Amino acid sequence: MLTHPQIDAVAIHLGPLSIRWYGLMYLVGFVFFLWLGHRRIKRNPHSGWTTTQLDDLLFYGVLGVILGGRLGYVLFYKPAFYLANPLDVLKIWEGGMAFHGGFLGVLVAMWLFGRKTGRSFFEVTDFIAPLVPLGLAAGRLGNFINGELWGRVTSPDAPWAMLFPTAQQADLKAAQFNPAYNAMLQAYGALPRHASQLYQFVLEGLLLFVVLWVFSGKPRRTGQVSAVFLLGYGLCRFVAEFAREPDDFLGILTFGFSMGQWLSLPMILAGAALWYTSSKQR
Repeated sequence: MLTHPQIDAVAIHLGPLSIRWYGLMYLVGFVFFLWLGHRRIKRNPHSGWTTTQLDDLLFYGVLGVILGGRLGYVLFYKPAFYLANPLDVLKIWEGGMAFHGGFLGVLVAMWLFGRKTGRSFFEVTDFIAPLVPLGLAAGRLGNFINGELWGRVTSPDAPWAMLFPTAQQADLKAAQFNPAYNAMLQAYGALPRHASQLYQFVLEGLLLFVVLWVFSGKPRRTGQVSAVFLLGYGLCRFVAEFAREPDDFLGILTFGFSMGQWLSLPMILAGAALWYTSSKQR
């Protein structure tokens, strides 16, 4: 059985200041965005995109990710808590970002960028879609380093089973009324769980990147690359959620789906609808 390596969440100590791995992963994601953006411009020099526009696009995207991710977490996951404690919305350093909120924030930012530059919304999203997954992969790697967002309990005999010491409180709560879990907790000191952060790293990050990069390498109808992103991410996230532990303050929702799965379903439907409409274009 594997054990989480318990890496220090702080990557660099600078006296009173510290740089955390999760923050570095955001930086890695932005670097990948710029590097891949330059590659896309070079391999399609007649697209009309420039490196200056790419830099502006990153600025818009960063604002969308941060503002949308935070507001999405507030509205989708803990609306009652933040309604009672409105000033806590500003405490981003305490954690609490939602991908689906960040995704909506980026969509708004891309719409504003499109209006500024005279490009259609889907021209912009088609360009950035292949640049995003490696940033998502970096984020999931940051989750794994922090030992957070661990997976559901699995068999201790499974080769992928991992013990997360950071999940101690969740393990105690899960074992409280479950004799089988309690026995495993006594035997191993922690419950064996899926390393779902790594599953998402592979599915939503590496696999989705390869699919989008290859697919966007040839001329496509406007909207098709965006449709593949919506379908690909939605399906990968929906599948990975079966191995990921639901948020303890939400648990499993209607029809046995988690909040992450319910938020992924509209992405899948929107991707399918966009693919259909864009395929009808000349």
